[in-house]
Amino acid sequence: MRLSAATVGRLAPEVERFAYDRQLQKPGIVHFGIGAFHRAHQAWYTDRAMDCGDRDWAIFGVSLRSPEVARQMNPQDGLYTLTERSAAGDATRLIGAVAKVIVASEQTEAVIAALAAPTTSIASLTITEKGYCRAADGSLDPALASESSVYRYLAAGLRRRREASLRGLTLLSCDNLADNGTQTARLMGEYLERHDPTLATWFADECTCPATMVDRIVPATTAADRDRLADRIGLRDDAAVITEPFTQWVMEDRFAGPRPRWEAVGAELVGDVAAYENAKLRLLNGAHSALAYLGLERGHTFVHEAVADPGLRILIERLMREEALPTLSAAPGQDLSAYIDALLARFANPALEHRLIQIAMDGSQKIPQRWLATLADNQRRGRACPALLAALAAWLRHVRGDNVARWGLVDDPLAPALATAWQGGDPAAALFSAQGQFADIWTMSDDAHAVLAADQGDRQPS
Repeated sequence: MRLSAATVGRLAPEVERFAYDRQLQKPGIVHFGIGAFHRAHQAWYTDRAMDCGDRDWAIFGVSLRSPEVARQMNPQDGLYTLTERSAAGDATRLIGAVAKVIVASEQTEAVIAALAAPTTSIASLTITEKGYCRAADGSLDPALASESSVYRYLAAGLRRRREASLRGLTLLSCDNLADNGTQTARLMGEYLERHDPTLATWFADECTCPATMVDRIVPATTAADRDRLADRIGLRDDAAVITEPFTQWVMEDRFAGPRPRWEAVGAELVGDVAAYENAKLRLLNGAHSALAYLGLERGHTFVHEAVADPGLRILIERLMREEALPTLSAAPGQDLSAYIDALLARFANPALEHRLIQIAMDGSQKIPQRWLATLADNQRRGRACPALLAALAAWLRHVRGDNVARWGLVDDPLAPALATAWQGGDPAAALFSAQGQFADIWTMSDDAHAVLAADQGDRQPS
């Protein structure tokens, strides 16, 4: 029997449940990109905030591409379970924060109406780095920001709010972009300047885009995960999320209107997110990507296998402690050495089964903020980065197609162009000649260029 409002009473007693009445909660948040990470992070925080007494913060979920999440969640009336998995066992909570999920391309008017609703105060985003439709120089790419992009829906909703004399929205990016709030404001502004200049002025005056840092490891849920969960809780949950016990959410305290009391359930509201964001991008995300490309080459499937490989463990510790850490400035009370210790323990969690191939997706969109800033900072200080350069070489081999036979086709929006750059007798020269198109990737340290120009036949990290 499948989880739903009608069957929820059949859940096993061990499942933690919310106490608020879902039927009385009006949607206050429209969320774009309602995948597993959002359900394990922002929706989890919002569910617990409503459990502490907050009202009218139900989430209206929007899928920009695939209808899969809508098919998983709507037959379950938006209900799903979140399971925190560790070596100590599984702990599961029922989450009721999501009211419904729609596919934007199928119900465009419903998306716009939700954004324009007087009860809506926040439009949040987990659309991945490529969802921001950036060109190589970081500006908005008009060709990518098409009718199916998030900007089209946000612009229509904001226009309707302005026409109805409603207050602006908080646009809350929860993606791994450096300075994600500023980037969201700039890119949205560029879109509006092109399509509706008067609305661009209203947006700048009435809306805010706070910076955020989000941290929780969320592997893709497998069929085996769902089967195991059903046996334990007594119901089938097609929208189930599996995650780790650790979670962190740091936000710039700059909202255009009301917001949930997320700080009551562990979120941090601060004046400046930069120190937390940089630490997460360069330490957690940087190490994750390095484990992915180096680990796949060595035949590992999961993060915990890769970090248990003695050679990789040494390399990852060097990356974090000797290469990334010296480039970071800690916020007051932020212990970065302890953070690294905690990351290594989280990576080693054998119960989580976080697939390296999942982390390896969209590398061209992730590498600039995860690796290149660290490389550049170290070069300015005259310090070498052998671990990061080994990871960069492994990524290069990955996008070249060296891992295709074992792990399948490269999943990256630039994969065809990157593969083409490798054709011919001098692949390094071809990559350098593509600098105009891939400036955000290839504008890096001299040491990184040396790696690209080195023997491209070497398939082992040094």
